[in-house]
Amino acid sequence: MSSVSLLESAFRRIAATRMADMPINHASLVVEGVGFRLWEGKWLGVLVTPWAVNLVMLPGSDPEFETLATDRRQTWRFPSGEYDFMGGDEEECGGYQFCSLLSPVPEMEIADQAAARAVAAEVLANLFVDPAEEVVMAPAKSVEPPRSLFSGPLSRRGFLSGGLAG
Repeated sequence: MSSVSLLESAFRRIAATRMADMPINHASLVVEGVGFRLWEGKWLGVLVTPWAVNLVMLPGSDPEFETLATDRRQTWRFPSGEYDFMGGDEEECGGYQFCSLLSPVPEMEIADQAAARAVAAEVLANLFVDPAEEVVMAPAKSVEPPRSLFSGPLSRRGFLSGGLAG
């Protein structure tokens, strides 16, 4: 079983036990790992739950991955900036680190699981974009139509200058 599957199992248990019937639960969401990929020897992705959407890191093959105590934080640097992660440890998956994105999940903005997946994909895409390298499109300059040779009464001077002089 993969690390992500073990993480999902742990959070399904939590959803069925200590988070069951909590008023912050979003009834249209279920536990799902979204977009997990290897990053610097760790598994990185988004975990959607009925009560939160979190960016999550799992140890992967990184021997220096630290399981954090609940009162400790670790800052990770991504192309888009630095983010603080907190620690967790569950029987099924072991230690992991997470960065809260949405908690609780707003039902008005995230209507269903598909919307939660879309938010997760957008977060993961933006995580690896350096704001300094983003291309900012400048508004197009207004272009004045070229002056026609015969756009008005033509003076002798205008005629001699090709219609461009007054």
